[in-house]
Amino acid sequence: MRIRLECVVLAAALAMAGGAVHAGQCDGVSFPDQVTVHGQVLALNGLGIRKATFFRIKVYVGALYLAHRSSDAAAILRHDESSEIALHFLWHVTTGELRDAWREGFARSAQGRLAQLRSRIALLDGWMHGVDSGQTMTFVHTRGQGIEYLLDGVKQGTIPGADFARAFLGIWLGARPPGKALKAGLLGGRCR
Repeated sequence: MRIRLECVVLAAALAMAGGAVHAGQCDGVSFPDQVTVHGQVLALNGLGIRKATFFRIKVYVGALYLAHRSSDAAAILRHDESSEIALHFLWHVTTGELRDAWREGFARSAQGRLAQLRSRIALLDGWMHGVDSGQTMTFVHTRGQGIEYLLDGVKQGTIPGADFARAFLGIWLGARPPGKALKAGLLGGRCR
């Protein structure tokens, strides 16, 4: 009887822990409540959907992880803290479409600093290849190291510079994001 009770308690504990592992869900895509990046725990700040074209096609679900949760985009961009953005694709995107999206995003985010970032944006473009539905691009910003890019968990490379990291995060959190609902979701609002 005691063994059975212990098994029931263990099963209940595992079930509760299993529910906490995937704290964030948006459009059927689940993300863990936290991730560990180079020994630092980052918390899920928010989730949002990137929609494109007149037809509002769902391109990806984005997840933002921060060392300290915040709904203040300006404060997030001002501080050079570790962060992670994961983009889980719901739609096939070609190499050309990805490169165009990066250029447009940086043009909106970096405006007057674009010339300083051009060679590093070109480096990022060089790593871009078409992605299929179900693939995940992850961008990890580690203070003092830059932005590390992983595709489905496989490291593609690192781009140095706090200025690049700020402009990169500014694509989603700056004054001209690819979608207001996406930005609001990443800042802890409702995922829609």
